[in-house]
Amino acid sequence: MTLNPLANPKGIKLLCELCQKPAFIQCTKCRVTYYCGVEHQKADWLGIHEKICQNLIPLRQSAPFLPSEEERQNREKQLQTKKRSMIDLTRTTGQKLLFEGKHDQAVPAAMQSLRFAIDVHGLASIELVPSYLILGEASIGLGRLEQAEEYLAQAQWTVLKTPECSNAIKSKLYRNLGLLFAAKGEYDEALRQLANDIYHASEEYGTHDIRTSGGYFHMGNVFFRQGRMDIADTLYRQVTDIWYTHLFGIVKVRTRTPATPKGVGPLLVEMFDEQEETLDEAQEAEAVQVLNSIYDMREHQPNRQPEDMARVCHGLAMLYFVLADISKAKEFGRKAVVASEGHPDDSLSRSIIEFMKNCDRIPLQAI
Repeated sequence: MTLNPLANPKGIKLLCELCQKPAFIQCTKCRVTYYCGVEHQKADWLGIHEKICQNLIPLRQSAPFLPSEEERQNREKQLQTKKRSMIDLTRTTGQKLLFEGKHDQAVPAAMQSLRFAIDVHGLASIELVPSYLILGEASIGLGRLEQAEEYLAQAQWTVLKTPECSNAIKSKLYRNLGLLFAAKGEYDEALRQLANDIYHASEEYGTHDIRTSGGYFHMGNVFFRQGRMDIADTLYRQVTDIWYTHLFGIVKVRTRTPATPKGVGPLLVEMFDEQEETLDEAQEAEAVQVLNSIYDMREHQPNRQPEDMARVCHGLAMLYFVLADISKAKEFGRKAVVASEGHPDDSLSRSIIEFMKNCDRIPLQAI
């Protein structure tokens, strides 16, 4: 839609959502977002705007007249809550797109998260770092290494001047620095940065957590590129075990037989003590990327161990079960059964067969 310049409120200059150049096209759905052309409108829609289009309306429309200070304060609190929710949504979406390899689409989501973070926390806050890191990783994926260095330098400077910075944020920073040095072919430095990532992630989450596993995975990839397959193999095995354990816990809760109530009060509460762990969109995409990458590597490995193949196949089967893709869950389940037949310990085979039975008896809509 071509804008009528005379319709601009009080002569305000309208800017493109992506490049901040003069805008001539308006989103006809929310009518509060503008673009310099169709190309940027399409890029923003694919990256994030489709998800947040309607959410932007109350955040960008002119504030209504409110007679009392209390009403104005309540409205401001509501807006701040909505903006914080938008930060979480846009960051999760950006991370999900990175794991899916859609680096160009991750940029609009990261830019939106950065804008909302600046609006809520200010220009110098540590809360901006996750957005810089998504932009940095997207730039690495697009081969724009100088741009990636700029984003990561900004993130690193903010971390250095924030003594109370969490280990979680430090972990993500070092992971991105590791990816940058790996992309530049500086493998020793990449390994040093990834070791820092693993240290800080372990301090924050523990050594056997899915949020720590990414450091092991990327370190394994570096050793793989160096042809040091014995070390890479060990790291891939550890990553598989971490995801396997996490997914096994989710599937166990989803497939358990409901207990029969025997009373009220504390007895009834005990039935619901075992809470299901969940995966957000970004973690789902990470699991798909990581486990499929390890599976592809295992499939082409001439001297692979049967248990390694069985566990990664069973891990993928459980993942697709959690994602409600029963067809793929059964496909990888069957591959896991075949692979486990070459392993002397039949406990793994029994676990896989029990999983396959659950796939058969649980309706898709119940997952």
